[in-house]
Amino acid sequence: MGVCLTGTALAQSPASVVPLNPAAAAAGPACPALLQHNFLRLQDEKPQALCQYSGKVVLVVNTASFCGFTHQYLGLEALHAKYKDRGLVVLGFPSNDFSQETGSNKEIADFCENTFNVKFPMFVKSSVSGRTANPLFKQLASNTGTTPRWNFYKYLISRDGLKVSAFNSSVEPENPRFVKDLETLLSAK
Repeated sequence: MGVCLTGTALAQSPASVVPLNPAAAAAGPACPALLQHNFLRLQDEKPQALCQYSGKVVLVVNTASFCGFTHQYLGLEALHAKYKDRGLVVLGFPSNDFSQETGSNKEIADFCENTFNVKFPMFVKSSVSGRTANPLFKQLASNTGTTPRWNFYKYLISRDGLKVSAFNSSVEPENPRFVKDLETLLSAK
């Protein structure tokens, strides 16, 4: 079960997180607690409410530009393209927690677009593990009992935000077991 963080808790978080917009929270109970956060978009650093993804199956991934798993951007983008019309959204969170994302937000955005043609939503670099993890990753860790142990760790969230599955970095986006779990969530209404 997720913990809903208030705007006060978010205000004390890193710069990559912006305080929860009261209007977004007031949008109704349809927004699961896991999505009641605002983050800055990677490309322009404008605040984005994750509540805009309410009712979708959400795949949250911590990413890095200089990792042995960086090629997974291709598979993540393929999933995004294939399943977006069925309700999937992939959310990328660059992180330097494992010392493989040292660039600026602009450099990361350029790399993702120019090297892998990433179109799914990406957010500014933030921490995804430990005490300094951003609030979403703290909730994901709390819900699953596991934190990212490396880059390209994946969390698959059901449409209602109540079911969260964790997949380690070596599970490729096209892995049959992963795709089966994803399609099961997409089929649920």
